[in-house]
Amino acid sequence: MIFGVKMPKPSNNIKPNQNFQTIILQSNKKIECWSINKHSSKGTIILFHGYGGKKSSLMDKADVFLDLGYNVFMVDFMGSGGSEGLQTTIGYKEAENVKSAYDYIKENGEKNIFLFGTSMGAAAIMKALADYPLKPNGIIIECPFATMYEATSARFKAVGAPVFPMAGLVVFWGGLTNGFWAFDHNPVEYARKIKCNTLLLYGEQDKRVSRKEIDAIYSNLDCSKKLKTYPLAGHVNFLIKYKTEWIRDIGTFLEQTNNSNFSNLK
Repeated sequence: MIFGVKMPKPSNNIKPNQNFQTIILQSNKKIECWSINKHSSKGTIILFHGYGGKKSSLMDKADVFLDLGYNVFMVDFMGSGGSEGLQTTIGYKEAENVKSAYDYIKENGEKNIFLFGTSMGAAAIMKALADYPLKPNGIIIECPFATMYEATSARFKAVGAPVFPMAGLVVFWGGLTNGFWAFDHNPVEYARKIKCNTLLLYGEQDKRVSRKEIDAIYSNLDCSKKLKTYPLAGHVNFLIKYKTEWIRDIGTFLEQTNNSNFSNLK
């Protein structure tokens, strides 16, 4: 409660099979990224991992994007993998990492940029779009939590611990020790400022993020949007049980967005 949970820093245990370049960007911390480029591409997908993850954990999804004809740019958030530091803020300060990666890709001439993030990565993308004038062609966000308090409460429920007053104390103290007011870290509010095409993905068996949270986020999105749910999936990699459907859903979203006929369907 007082000193925080000490976890080993996630490390990248695999590397891409394709030729790749390691890029170091100066953000709020130095962040390590992998760039994999095709000879001719439809655009670039920037990938952001979840809490306790690292960029290598997204290699299977990066392979899908490569097969669909896109370059990929994989990011280690601050405190993860090859990036600097030992701190994580569940997407709050990581939003600056999103901006740094987006700016790098844009400054290198890419005009068709998509952002992909899962869990904490999704929250970081949403905060970045709310805080900075980023204009990706579209975003794909998997199972973002609605508020920091709800995300913390879900963790206590999962282990059978009392939510009140513990969750509130953790949010307060966690934000204080990391230099921000964590009660204001609310993707459900960031959603109101998102204007680009958005694909929101959710597993109906998710014990960490409720359907109510997802519906609130979806309702607040002020853009062309689509919500896709997977009935038997939880807070996990959707490729495990729904590989065919996930690839189809991602491919359709990218194709329709590129063709400027993305429809506002739920």
